[in-house]
Amino acid sequence: MAATSVDGYLRALPEAQRAALEKLRKTIRAAAPEATEAISYQMPAFKMHGRFLVSYAAFKDHCSLFPASYAVMETLGEELKPYFSGRGTLRFTPEKPIPPALVKKIVKMRLEETAAAGRR
Repeated sequence: MAATSVDGYLRALPEAQRAALEKLRKTIRAAAPEATEAISYQMPAFKMHGRFLVSYAAFKDHCSLFPASYAVMETLGEELKPYFSGRGTLRFTPEKPIPPALVKKIVKMRLEETAAAGRR
């Protein structure tokens, strides 16, 4: 059954993945305190003024962060390389999470992108 809330999504996960994603969620929220949370495409997502910011999810052997931005992937390429897993997907494990400082950089870039898109 698909989760209807972020808390419900996280509650359904195994302990290690839940802890890793709760830490990620807290880091994203700290970087974008005004953002709202929602379930989008059956995974937790953050939105700013109705615009998609980032989402994240747990899978069988890993977790992922989806910045959904070619510019972010391009600009932070070298820093993201250890986590890069195809078009717009960053993979990590609970044992080797994406460093919070890097997550904050990603979120700040996405905030700038969504603000610019809103001004167009």
